[in-house]
Parts: sequence; C-alpha cells; structure tokens
Amino acid sequence: MTQVKSTRIESIDILRGIVMVIMALDHVRDYFHYGSFFTNPTNLETTTPFLFFTRFITHYCAPIFVFLAGTSAFLYGSKKTKPQLFKFLFTRGFWLIFLEIFLNNLIWWFDLTYGFIGLQVIWAIGFSMVILSLLIYIPKKILLVIGLILVAGHNLLDGITMQGTSIKSIIWYLLHQSNFIPINSNTMVAFAYPVIPWIGLMVLGYCLGSLYKKEFDITIRKKWLLVLGFGAIVSFFIIRGINIYGDLVPWVVQDTNTKTVLSFFNVTKYPPSLSYLLITIGPALLFLYAIETVKNQITNFFLVFGRVPLFYYFLHVLVIHTAAVLGLVITGDDWRRMILNNDAWRTGNLATNYGYSLFAVYLIWAGVILLLYPLSKKYMAYKANNKDLWWLSYL
Repeated sequence: MTQVKSTRIESIDILRGIVMVIMALDHVRDYFHYGSFFTNPTNLETTTPFLFFTRFITHYCAPIFVFLAGTSAFLYGSKKTKPQLFKFLFTRGFWLIFLEIFLNNLIWWFDLTYGFIGLQVIWAIGFSMVILSLLIYIPKKILLVIGLILVAGHNLLDGITMQGTSIKSIIWYLLHQSNFIPINSNTMVAFAYPVIPWIGLMVLGYCLGSLYKKEFDITIRKKWLLVLGFGAIVSFFIIRGINIYGDLVPWVVQDTNTKTVLSFFNVTKYPPSLSYLLITIGPALLFLYAIETVKNQITNFFLVFGRVPLFYYFLHVLVIHTAAVLGLVITGDDWRRMILNNDAWRTGNLATNYGYSLFAVYLIWAGVILLLYPLSKKYMAYKANNKDLWWLSYL
C-alpha cells in the first residue's frame, strides 16, 4: 500500500473503516435479500440465527460512526481556537443535513420527486454537530455529565408518545419518537433517527477525545479504554438481565433457547436504547484498546475507508442501488421497480418475487467492497496531499 503521511490517529480510523465496511453489508441486504422490503430480520417469528446475526453485527455501525465523529471533532478542535471549532461544527452540521435531505435521499430511492424523505444517520450526525458546536464552550466535566444523562436517561422518555402532524408532535418525533408523517399527498418524511440519544453519544465521543491528546500517556489511555469497554459490556448484561429499564422492548423467554438468546440481544435502534449503545460502544472501546499499536496489511486496508467516511458512504449507497437496478435488467425484470417512490411503497411493488439468498448477499457485499477500495484509496491520497483545500474537510 502506498504510504500517505498523516497526523490522524490510526486506531480511530481503522475502527471507523471496519464499521463502514460492515455497514455496506446491511445496505446490500436491504437491496438484494429476499424479503428485505417487507420483513424484519430481527422478527423472531420469521428470522434465522444467521439472518439475525447479519443484522445485529451492523448495529455497530451507526453508534460507532456518531461516537467517533465526536472524538474527531475534539481532535480537530485541539488544533483550532474555540470559535474556529464552533464555525466548523456548525457549518458542517448544516451541510450534512443538506446532503441527507437532497443527496442521500436521491441515491437511496432514485426518486426525482422526493416522495419519501428519510432522516437517517447523516441527518443525526449533522444535527448533533450543530448542537455540539453550541456545547463546546461548556467545561468538559459538565459536558460529560450532559452526555451521560442523554444516553443513560433518555429511555425514561419512552412512555411519552405523540400522534398526528402538529408542531408539538413533529418536534417530539425529531427528538425521541421514531415516526413517519405525510407532508402532502405525495411526500412522506421518516424521522428514523430521533436525536436526543445521538447528541448524547456524540458528546461522549467528544469527551473521549481528551484521551487522545498528544501529551496523554498511552498506558493510561489504554487503561481507560479497557475499563470503560468492559464496564459498558458488564452494564449491558446487568441492565438487560434485570429487564426493567434500558430498552423500549423487554426481552422474553421464548419456546427455544436460541430464540431466547436472540430476544435478549434484540435491542432497540430507533431511537438507540441504553442497552443498544452499551453493547455497541463497549466492544468498540475494547477494540481501540487492542488495536492501539497494531499495523499490518489488514489494518491498512480498513484505514483507507476510515479516512474517507463521507465520500465512501454516499458512493457505496449509489453503487449498491445501481447494482440492484442492473440486477433487474440482467434478469429481465423491470428496472423501474428500483425507483422507490411513494407508489412503490404503497403498492408493495417489490414485496413479492424479488430478492436473493443471504449467501448471494455476502458475495455481492464482498464485490462492492473490492470495487470501492481503489476509489477510496485514491481519494484518501488526494485529501492527504491537498490539505490546503478547505472544502475537503467537508467531504
């Protein structure tokens, strides 16, 4: 691999790269797996352990992505003044929101009418960055407390639900209750990523950045990563085991041991429950502990994706969706079935006679990653060699 000089922290980029690669698996499954358009892979009545695992492993992507965005914000700010960091987070946050609405929805659905607008992870990161830009002036200890309260306490709000399209309801959908609302007869908006827990997670990631200051002792950092990682995982098993608080849906003893285990790990993502965040961020912290000084061809491979996350994100969705269109053409089907507008969702245009086996999904996933690697590598080198171009920090 061509070496690119960078002052970035490799362990963080490697972890980000791994979850970006795993993320593609979930999105390939969305577009190619039989039943993905009308069944839930975590539905214990219809899933299989392999399908459940395929979905569960991708649970790590969004929270780690958001968490590390906070850490990266701290590291960027360590080289800037507070006003400069504020400006960057504030403007980049609104830029991400713009990209979510106008670019991401276009490549996800290929619908020029924007009949379905999903506010997904890019939206959540952008909104959280805007809020973080306002919070960076608060002392770190208070900021840490705010992050912990938002992450650990937001499930207290689970009992509050709204209906309808009033301003009050829409604000609540944005903050904590995942929901769909019609804007008019032709447009639907999905509040898929309510922001309260995501803001808290980004704040905690920002606080974690303190461990990666240049003057911070590596031994102490690894100790903290180890303690926090194990602490999060142990807390998950305790809280989930007690089964009173920490997730919107309690686990239930099933008719088989396998289903019971699946029920235990079937944690809520929309919005991300405390249990969900503990079992995803805990292992991530342990990975950062373990990968601190590791460098080889495998880590170099994932490093590429981790250094161009936004470029890779939009490119991989475009490639996967385009491949799904080509798949319909090759098999003699109507490619317009992959124009996922409101009519497609209402009529269930893809609900029958479409899709491939899970084995095929994994093969397609591998092909997508191999295709995207050289493109991502070239862009990584371009960014590293053109640091004077300010706009690259927004891409």
